[in-house]
Amino acid sequence: MQVRHQTHPSQVSGLDTAALRDHYLVEDLFRAGEVRTVYTHADRIVLGGAAPVPGTPLPLAVEAELRSTSFCERRELAVVAVRGSGRVVVDGESYELGLRDCLYVGRGAVDVVFHAEEDQTHFYLFSTPAHANFPTTVARFAEVDVVRLGEQSTANVREIRKFVHLDGIGSSQLVLGMTTLAEGSVWNTMPPHTHDRRTECYLYFDLPEQHRVVHLLGEPEQTRHVVLSNEQAVISPSWSIHSGAGTHSYSFVWAMAGENQAYDDMDPVDVTDLR
Repeated sequence: MQVRHQTHPSQVSGLDTAALRDHYLVEDLFRAGEVRTVYTHADRIVLGGAAPVPGTPLPLAVEAELRSTSFCERRELAVVAVRGSGRVVVDGESYELGLRDCLYVGRGAVDVVFHAEEDQTHFYLFSTPAHANFPTTVARFAEVDVVRLGEQSTANVREIRKFVHLDGIGSSQLVLGMTTLAEGSVWNTMPPHTHDRRTECYLYFDLPEQHRVVHLLGEPEQTRHVVLSNEQAVISPSWSIHSGAGTHSYSFVWAMAGENQAYDDMDPVDVTDLR
């Protein structure tokens, strides 16, 4: 488990490319046969990747940094299949996850074990502290409501699916969904926004190997960028905008933690105010 500390907006103006990537980019999440995690002090989120191999169960270990007897002793967890399909066994109960399905694991679960059903199965993990118990539940990609936004003229036609939220899977504070861009569209979350009451993380996937996403962050009048490749994540502090454009269409998992779960609690930023 890697640990990241919080940053103040005033720090960002002095960071070079390498320092920006060290603070906000999460690379190499998926390594065959491993669970890899990052603990950020921004709302004490843990994000990670599990890459089980067929025939070999891969348990979710409790790292020393959590000071707990099991990973979910004081935490809730969302698992999203971003490549391939597989099973997640929670305290002996098996949950089948197809591509893009989501499993919410409630506080108090003891044993979480990942199983691959294909040569390359990648599960994205997002966890937050929890103050209440909610049942472990599956959300199927094909069954959740779809919101369609954007215009072809602005290259941001996209579908948004909310998995863990106030009107979907219940949680203590975790909010998670997925955005999929239409072919020929490249912009996400544009116009951008901030939400000073929540930290948000993006996991970009379905991006061809030779393509990249330019993720925008920083204060509206002091923007910076980080370049990501497929299946990399970025941590967006509450004071930072988050938006991006790719050299190809892509999908991303967005996930948040903070003071509330209101999806529309955001502070919009006009495009003309960006610097």
